[in-house]
Amino acid sequence: MKKLWIGFTLVLFVSFSVLGWIGTRIYEEAPPIVKQVVTTEGKVVIDEGEIQAGQNVWQTLGGMEVGSVWGHGSYVAPDWTADWLHREAIFILDRWAKSDYDTEFEKLDNEKQAQLSGRLTTLMRTNTYDPKTQMVTVAPIRAAAFESNLAHYSDVFSNGKTDYAIPAGAVSDPVRLRRLSAFYFWTSWAASTNRPNAHISYTNNWPYEPLVGNRATGDAVVWTGVSIIMLLAGISAMAWWYASRREAEQEPTAPETDPLGSWQATPSQKATVKYFWVVSALILLQMLLGVITAHYGVEGDAFYGFPLSKWLPYSVARTWHIQLGLFWIATAWLAAGLFIGPLVSEKEPKGQRLGVNILFVALLVVVVGSLTGEWLSVHNKLSDTVSFYLGHQGYEYVDLGRAWQVGLFVGLLLWLFLMIRVLLPALRKEGEQKQLVALLAVSTGAIALFYGAGLTWGQHTNLTIVEYWRWWVVHLWVEGFFEVFATTVIAFIFMRLNLIKPGIAAAAALLSATIFLSGGIIGTCHHLYFSGTPPVALAWGSVFSALEVVPLVLVGFDAMEDLRRSRSSPWVQRYKWPIYFFVSVAFWNMVGAGLFGFMINPPIALYYMQGLNTTPLHGHAALFGVYGMLGIGLMLVCLRVLIPGVEWKDGLLRFSFWSLNGGLAAMCLLSLLPVGLMQTWASVEHGYWYARSSEFLQTPLMQNLRWMRVPGDTIFFLGAVALVLFVAGLKTGHSFRRNA
Repeated sequence: MKKLWIGFTLVLFVSFSVLGWIGTRIYEEAPPIVKQVVTTEGKVVIDEGEIQAGQNVWQTLGGMEVGSVWGHGSYVAPDWTADWLHREAIFILDRWAKSDYDTEFEKLDNEKQAQLSGRLTTLMRTNTYDPKTQMVTVAPIRAAAFESNLAHYSDVFSNGKTDYAIPAGAVSDPVRLRRLSAFYFWTSWAASTNRPNAHISYTNNWPYEPLVGNRATGDAVVWTGVSIIMLLAGISAMAWWYASRREAEQEPTAPETDPLGSWQATPSQKATVKYFWVVSALILLQMLLGVITAHYGVEGDAFYGFPLSKWLPYSVARTWHIQLGLFWIATAWLAAGLFIGPLVSEKEPKGQRLGVNILFVALLVVVVGSLTGEWLSVHNKLSDTVSFYLGHQGYEYVDLGRAWQVGLFVGLLLWLFLMIRVLLPALRKEGEQKQLVALLAVSTGAIALFYGAGLTWGQHTNLTIVEYWRWWVVHLWVEGFFEVFATTVIAFIFMRLNLIKPGIAAAAALLSATIFLSGGIIGTCHHLYFSGTPPVALAWGSVFSALEVVPLVLVGFDAMEDLRRSRSSPWVQRYKWPIYFFVSVAFWNMVGAGLFGFMINPPIALYYMQGLNTTPLHGHAALFGVYGMLGIGLMLVCLRVLIPGVEWKDGLLRFSFWSLNGGLAAMCLLSLLPVGLMQTWASVEHGYWYARSSEFLQTPLMQNLRWMRVPGDTIFFLGAVALVLFVAGLKTGHSFRRNA
């Protein structure tokens, strides 16, 4: 175990050193916030402070929940960076074509089009930023293009656009509309202007826009090849290692009776039950909002004819859908930790129940307060400044206002305190179990502390810097240390049931955590390829994100071991459905995180796919398939131990399990995957802007494919209803066998 702990510590130290060094490069080389944009004739196009103010307008109206910027955000409205860039390019080319040839650009022959495109490429890619004055100088024609785009976006956001699911009055103040346009211009400028002393833009030539010379870089191609080689090498090494461990120590024979069959729930364990009632309610509400959000893709201002967008616009529905998903998953995991704590130490400190109840109230305040603030923000009930603190921050997965964000962080620190105090007796005991408890304590500390990365940016922070830290929360907090926590908790559950020896459980959990984090920490950079970061983030991110897939290749072996354990003794059958959910976690880890994740992670793939429906394909399969299923499994284990002597009726659970998994598969394979692949074709063939445009997405074929969400979503939703009914039945007694 000592060697495993050394390896674990070394991986953490080296990985965070590299990630920190990459962060310093990002700070140094991020696209500058421009103070002013002026024409060569001295006319001010964008005045001081307008870009930062425009970023705040964008955040208040929903930010990444209304279209996307640099490919990050929602999928119904366009990517505003690509859309602005294409509209500006076409405006300039048409103006030149009219001036030089008295016709439109599209009507010119190929030679003349190439000539004008070459002139446009030189105009757009030349970096005229002056670091001393922090000013950008543009040709007068770009000022005219700005005014043209301003008029277009003023119409979209003030009058609304059904195809984009943007209601009328989203932004109506002319001053705020100009600021919003200034922000979109800046994101487009960074995406098309070469870095100093380089031939690539600040966003590594993303998005693909051949009119301005935005094409995939050599780095994207080369590092894609290297990442694939690293993936194959990693899989080979993992297979050899696994083969060498086949003679590992035999697991113990399952005992004749359930070791937890006589467990008496402690006061704090009983207090966690209300967490699971809330989890069940939030699951149902989140699924309903998911149905509404998906439907807005085909009927942007209504729900089957009902004008729902007046009260619940797409940006609010999607915000709540994502936020509630994170809330119920995190609540299930936190409650599971609090429930399992007394099982670990077999003691409960005084006042633990009070702490559990205080944390519950605090979490409710954060959930209700943040959702209310987001609704008020999108409906223009809050100023841009107040919205940042109490309303909508605009950043996907970290949408809640800063005050609620701080509140959640404080709640996590309280959870950490409650967990450590209940684990202390077990940490002081010698024996094989101590190693597993130590890893549980480490992962608990990481979960509480790493959410603090979301507090590192401010209201006017450069978007590139925000993206760097945001993915510390989304990738490291959600995908990283929660993964370690889950691995440890599952190992402890099987150990507590005497289905696996403590030494084997501790070693397996520690080794799994080490392998996963060895790729996962630096692999965070695969989210940052085209977010204004230098090529170094692309190089490191591509290689190490490929290594994230390696342990998932053999995850099926662990799943089958779990399945075998569930059949090792008749009494283990009472844990059948929690274990089945753990098995489904392994399946979706392999498919959602592994297959669908690696499909979009290589730089050359993500260059064309970022922000297309291939992203929610990976997101739904990985977030719900892995973390959601795991949260449900942990909840069911705790509820099973709570009243160990009574047998469950498993009809609803059986239906829920297969409906949730089958519905998720249908959602992915019938709609998200084909829509994403069709968009990828459109991106490669015509440019990224076209893949996200209403001209393409509103075609009959694409609309039919989007309607194909209905069968999978319906089956999925019914599975959630069955789960909620089962959990409610544990309170009413309807989920228990009468002859028990």
